[in-house]
Amino acid sequence: MTAEERAELVADIISAIHAATPPITEDETRWVRQAIQLQCDRAKFRKAIIEKTLAGLIWAALAGLGYMFIDWATLHGLRKWS
Repeated sequence: MTAEERAELVADIISAIHAATPPITEDETRWVRQAIQLQCDRAKFRKAIIEKTLAGLIWAALAGLGYMFIDWATLHGLRKWS
């Protein structure tokens, strides 16, 4: 296949694709944009939930470490923390 034949084949394929797919209407375009926006909003919501969950886990771990330290200090004769 020569370069000219290849270019002609590519052009024929492109024109066949354009002829086979009708352009979408304005309503379909609006629906696609709304669907894309909805997916973006869902991704932001998921990200926010993950961030808040991780922050809560970190605070719970810090509180647990603080409680363990106070318990250790009380068991080793340091004054009461109350």
